[in-house]
Amino acid sequence: MKYLHTMVRVRDLEASLRFYEALGLREVRRTEHQQGRFTLVFLAAPGDESAQLELTYNWDPEDYGSARNFGHVAYAVDDIYAMCERLQQAGIVINRPPRDGRMAFVRSPDLISIELLQRGEALPPCEPWVSMPNVGVW
Repeated sequence: MKYLHTMVRVRDLEASLRFYEALGLREVRRTEHQQGRFTLVFLAAPGDESAQLELTYNWDPEDYGSARNFGHVAYAVDDIYAMCERLQQAGIVINRPPRDGRMAFVRSPDLISIELLQRGEALPPCEPWVSMPNVGVW
């Protein structure tokens, strides 16, 4: 058995692509399905193209609810503090800051929770992250 991808439905394809690109993912392929009225965009972290995230954009409006029933997608990052700083600079809210130097959560424009985990050992706790409160839900 081999892992292929995780699929999430998105409401605004361009907003979602901006979010996931800020996260560091890159588009690896895209297909348009005229008859089914949807677009599939597959994203992957550079160097790890075998683990993909499929964004499904249905052309006709649908209500997907709050997306909390999905759980989350998790990525290991080389420097959790640098990643969170980069996301903040892109206007992305850090819902659960990496106070422990190990774990953070953000949410996509479609309310999909993204868990960021420090690769290897946790980094030493430091400001401004230690003092940051949680924001919203994740």
